[in-house]
Amino acid sequence: GPPANPEPLSDARPLPSQLRQLLQPDWQPEATVAELPLQHFLDRGIRALVLDVDRTLLPRRGNQLPAAVADWLQRAQAEQLHLHLFSNNPSRQRIGSVARQLGVDYTTSAAKPRRGALRRVMAELAIPPPQVAIVGDRVFTDVLGGNRLGLYTVLVRPVNPQGQPCPHDRWQRLEVRLARLAGADLRFLSRQDPPDVGVVANPHR
Repeated sequence: GPPANPEPLSDARPLPSQLRQLLQPDWQPEATVAELPLQHFLDRGIRALVLDVDRTLLPRRGNQLPAAVADWLQRAQAEQLHLHLFSNNPSRQRIGSVARQLGVDYTTSAAKPRRGALRRVMAELAIPPPQVAIVGDRVFTDVLGGNRLGLYTVLVRPVNPQGQPCPHDRWQRLEVRLARLAGADLRFLSRQDPPDVGVVANPHR
């Protein structure tokens, strides 16, 4: 069941300008995680990647990583980037199976965008927040949760079983629309759009 004293989403009602900043990713590449240039993270001094799982690393059903995603993750590990899988999914069996394919730590039932579980991961990493990137496909969980703790936030396109952009992106489009209404500078990503990994949405962070 739910915790006896769940953490409130915020200590005070955010002002419109604060909400806009919380919903603004630092980087919105028009790409899946497998298409991200690792050099971008290395150039920024990023030392760890906190990775959403469902629709970021693999489709919601199944536990086999697409080959392109598995290759990207292995290259990230070869660059000495610490990986931690961080999912709201409660299934330890499923998320743990993905984590074991990579030999990395993982968190289930993370309750993003709440800060408790992410704070615990940050304490284990012992790396300053600006040197940790959180990568995911959801504005109101991954981006919002990461921004609340000062991480480098990356919004990616959801993937299909082949590791290509998923055409079923209604949730992301809805969240982008709501974030734009709040003033965030986000783009709608079309399934026909080629990846554009050179765009930094929030360069002043």
